[in-house]
Amino acid sequence: MRKIYTFLAYLIMPLVLIRLCWKAYIRKQKVSRLKERFGYVDTRNQGGIWLHAVSVGETIAAVPLVKKLQAQYPELPIVITTMTVTGAERVAALFDDRILHCYVPYDLPAALHRFITRKKPKILIIMETEIWPNLLAVCQQRKVPILLANARLSAKSLRGYQKIGFWMKKLLPALNYIAAQTKADANRFIALGASPQQMVITGSVKFDMTVPESARQQAQVFSERFGMRPVWIAASTHEAEEDIIVQAAHRVLQQLPDTLLLWVPRHPERFSKVMSLAKKQGFTVGLRSSEEVIPPTTQIVIGDSMGELLAYYAASDVAFVGGSLVPSLGGHNLLEPAMLNLPVISGPHLFNFTEIFRLLQEADAMRVVRDAQSLANMVITLLQDGELRARLGSHGLQVVQQNLGAVDKHMALIAALLNHQEEK
Repeated sequence: MRKIYTFLAYLIMPLVLIRLCWKAYIRKQKVSRLKERFGYVDTRNQGGIWLHAVSVGETIAAVPLVKKLQAQYPELPIVITTMTVTGAERVAALFDDRILHCYVPYDLPAALHRFITRKKPKILIIMETEIWPNLLAVCQQRKVPILLANARLSAKSLRGYQKIGFWMKKLLPALNYIAAQTKADANRFIALGASPQQMVITGSVKFDMTVPESARQQAQVFSERFGMRPVWIAASTHEAEEDIIVQAAHRVLQQLPDTLLLWVPRHPERFSKVMSLAKKQGFTVGLRSSEEVIPPTTQIVIGDSMGELLAYYAASDVAFVGGSLVPSLGGHNLLEPAMLNLPVISGPHLFNFTEIFRLLQEADAMRVVRDAQSLANMVITLLQDGELRARLGSHGLQVVQQNLGAVDKHMALIAALLNHQEEK
């Protein structure tokens, strides 16, 4: 089966390269690092820890783990790989020059062997659920132990993987440990073919995130630009949700005309399109990237930057977290606004964050909405009721504080793998 998969992977590679170059052209990005995707990396940071975080979300989630690794193993270099350009930008912004970034090689045996030969990693840490057949197989051949960190597997993803369940049962043994976020995640991995011996329930490392002082300082700058106005944020929204946000914004402004919406689309390519949509709908729109003063008449500010979401949250009074109003997306991280003491609003579709969703709901730290009308009503209610805002925000922060410790559990697994390597 893997031979057929590999043959097809090589077969479609020309199309992958054409798409990559086209996206780089559209976004005006360089393709000079294309060779890294075939394992042609330099030999810096050999013999250390390889951490793979596919994109922005996984990179941010990895921050507390990487910081702990740097503190506990200062002698071991760390290489972080990402699949996306935006993930690479986050690595550069979040970590110091002791961390080396490379693009992860495509899932081709030759590229992966080349990467491992040049980097000689002691272990591989894969954030969340990136299961690539050749990556697992080559690491197993080269005796590179693998930790699947902060692992989650939704019921929807399980159903998808079960379509190739016979193959998954052969792939999963390559993982030395699966650090599942919840018992439900662990049970789903076992149902997919993992052994109970591989499973360790650690909780989510996202609870161990901290808010950098730089984010709080930037939030102060934003607040000064926005003026003394009520601010609600629509964060990590997707194209399918944009009409809902527009309708909700109209309703909020009808009741609270001095309110400002801080709108932060999930993907950079949507920044200009969201601005055009808002202007077409009659809103007065400003841009975060503009250095001009934001006048009181501005109704929407587009957060057209990467890596400033925590600062955007910290400058807001109420947070709506997108990716949750349509069934197919599964939601985004609710803990970021919660750790900033904000009341959280979300749609009902959160299959990627079921346990965090449950904890926040049970703690009365969030509200669930289903459409533009209910979203607008909840924003208006929270902006008008300071006591309710404070209560929900306080409950959310308590949830975060009560669930700390996942990073330490991961570190114990990493220590076991590194010690086993040293004993060989």
